[in-house]
Amino acid sequence: MTESEHVWEEGTPIYRQLMELLLARILDGTYAEGDLLPSVRQLAGDYRVNPLTVAKAFQELAIEELAEKRRGIGFFVKPGVQTALRNRERTRFLKEEWPAIREKMRRLGIAPDDLLKE
Repeated sequence: MTESEHVWEEGTPIYRQLMELLLARILDGTYAEGDLLPSVRQLAGDYRVNPLTVAKAFQELAIEELAEKRRGIGFFVKPGVQTALRNRERTRFLKEEWPAIREKMRRLGIAPDDLLKE
């Protein structure tokens, strides 16, 4: 699926979903610390969204201190962000997602060793 074919989820603001896509790309190393992020215009065209939506996503990244704006140039991934994001997402996963997965595994009789076989 290309960016222009991306399907947005109902119930979650598009700027928030776009922000999560950018954060996922930072986590997977597509955008490294210190890298210039794509421009508002580029992302708006790639994802077929309003440039104001992209600007809002960048604004939120800056507010959360995950990206920094350099006037006249664009937004850059801040140093230390990958580690901070990894820690934040790991904590969120363990608190919010893992308990339900663990309970489902228990109900289905799946042992941790079974996961390593697949």
